[in-house]
Amino acid sequence: MARDPRYDILFEPVKIGPKTAKNRFYQVPHCNGMGHLYPNGMAAMRGIKAEGGWAVVCTEECEIHPSSDYTPVTEMRLWDDGDMPVHQRVVDNIHAHGALAGTELVHNSHDSPNRFSREVPLSPSHQICIYNDPIQARAMDKEDIRNFRRWHRDAALRAKKIGYDIIYLYVAHNITMLTYFLSRRYNDRTDEYGGSFENRLRLLRETLEETKDAVGDTCAIAVRFAVDELMGEKGITHDGEGRAVIEALAELPDLWDVNIAGWENDSATARFSEEGYQEKFISFVKQVTSKPVVGVGRYTSPDRMVSLVEKGVLDFIGAARPSIADPFLPKKVEEGRLEDIRECIGCNICVSCDFLGHPLRCTQNPTMGEEYRRGWHPENIAAKGSDARVLVVGAGPAGLEATHALGKRGYDVMLAEATRDLGGRVTLESRLPGMAEYARVRDYRVQQIERLTNVEVFRESKMTLENVLESGAGHVVIATGARWRRDGVGRQHTSPIPGSDLAQLFTPDDIMAGRLPEGPVLLYDDDHYYMTSVIAERLCAEGLEVIFVTPAADVANWTHNTMEQPRIQARLIELGVEIRTAHNLIAIEDSAALLSCVYTGQETRRDCAAIVSVTARLPNDALYLALAADARALDAAGISTLKVIGDACAPAAIVHAVYAGHRYARELDEPEPEGVPFKRERVALAPLP
Repeated sequence: MARDPRYDILFEPVKIGPKTAKNRFYQVPHCNGMGHLYPNGMAAMRGIKAEGGWAVVCTEECEIHPSSDYTPVTEMRLWDDGDMPVHQRVVDNIHAHGALAGTELVHNSHDSPNRFSREVPLSPSHQICIYNDPIQARAMDKEDIRNFRRWHRDAALRAKKIGYDIIYLYVAHNITMLTYFLSRRYNDRTDEYGGSFENRLRLLRETLEETKDAVGDTCAIAVRFAVDELMGEKGITHDGEGRAVIEALAELPDLWDVNIAGWENDSATARFSEEGYQEKFISFVKQVTSKPVVGVGRYTSPDRMVSLVEKGVLDFIGAARPSIADPFLPKKVEEGRLEDIRECIGCNICVSCDFLGHPLRCTQNPTMGEEYRRGWHPENIAAKGSDARVLVVGAGPAGLEATHALGKRGYDVMLAEATRDLGGRVTLESRLPGMAEYARVRDYRVQQIERLTNVEVFRESKMTLENVLESGAGHVVIATGARWRRDGVGRQHTSPIPGSDLAQLFTPDDIMAGRLPEGPVLLYDDDHYYMTSVIAERLCAEGLEVIFVTPAADVANWTHNTMEQPRIQARLIELGVEIRTAHNLIAIEDSAALLSCVYTGQETRRDCAAIVSVTARLPNDALYLALAADARALDAAGISTLKVIGDACAPAAIVHAVYAGHRYARELDEPEPEGVPFKRERVALAPLP
């Protein structure tokens, strides 16, 4: 298909200093959980982005010195020449597809406790390290400042030698040395690097000028700067010092990459932000500089992108999360395939990988992070391995993804869903407060499936053992999901909670089905992800009194990894929810709950009319077990393989269900791998002395 002329402006080349980007699609630096530990995986992932049409593909932040050691977070490094080969592979993969390669140099100051290097952390002023490590950073003296400038220059020279086209100074997200020198909160120096705005700006200006002098003849120099910290007078504001910084340095860099800080604001989840939520903060930048500007806002709509360029807000459409959800987003716009775009749902599963130290993954894109180790491509998939028909039972996220991928491989697929609505848990959960964009997981796949002539969808078709045996399928995959437990069994309790059989006990399934309790309602959260908090919001919207009880130290504890937890707890407090942390639900009575402190065991009684138990789930695997128990019947019916996937196998997050569906489709009729089913990246042993 031809590109819609409305989008021609997005494919105009844009000059960035000595370099020219082929279009306006710009993958800004983003973390990926791979970095220096899984370099082949990281390089392959960046190469896929370039193949997908992004004009600029940047690495994540790149540490310039051992005194900025971010372990266990796995970023890139340019500590010395020995780090260069990893970068070379990244740059080569990006250049192979005609994209510009960028790297973001960083010293993380007192944000780096230096757990691996054991170097003393450095900061503009004496400062306790950001994390809870029992260590402080020392105030830098003049020699330290000179060293920092030298380290940054040396790293820039290495980056130039490697072949990077764009080299960043990182002044964003409230995690960098240059940010802390600029900040009145962290810089209490009394010399020429502290006090006045001009003094606090000095190190950034010097580093920028020296970087440009060192490599600016062939490399574009970019500044990534947070123009607002959303802290009012306590921090940088877009109409205060944020604007002043850009005005002072307006023409020095070749590109401004602007956002808001900290990272939890820049990459807020869809639950707490909408597409383009940063625009009001960054729209002034092009008024005060002639240099090109890139910004982000979880943009997935090409119409919105065009509007941003035409209004003079941005020159480049920046993306991290949308480029993860769909590395081929630019190509799909260019080829007139807008319906094929996998839109980011803003869940921040990708962000959690950085915090948890494992390779990148995505709810929408199950191939993300698997480009090297499994050889998965986000758009290409092997042709079918046989002419056997495939029956997929269940149209939740696992079943939909399996059906879509199997259909793309060329299999004749029958998808049977017991209800009228497709999507399973995604459809149900997307109706809860703040969860609407989760429906994109369903909508993308249903739309793709509807265009496949080799796929039949049967709604309101609850399958029995007999139905499956009579289906004529050669392969059967069960993706019937899971249900929330009613007995309170979970992390804290391995046996049912006394009283869990009483009528006033509800589960998330009840709430999502519209069966609401009367208040006061006690919510017991032993899940620690988003479910209990969105149910709390749902019940508050009904005017019910809500008590939130959890054995964790705070509500929705796992969402620290998606950077949502402070917002979630704040919202519940604002809604008037009573929060009781570090407490177990140990028994249910007629009109009360018996709680115990997780530390002391001290028991308290809390009156309530109902309890919603959010603990563990049980697979809906009865059909699978019945089929698996009768091998002769399967053989007689011509069913050569039977598989259970997704929540029906092992309940988990939506990202795991989508991955399970995709993996099933990829591996069907393929030889069983011997040993580890993916490529491993191993540490090489140094020669013995």
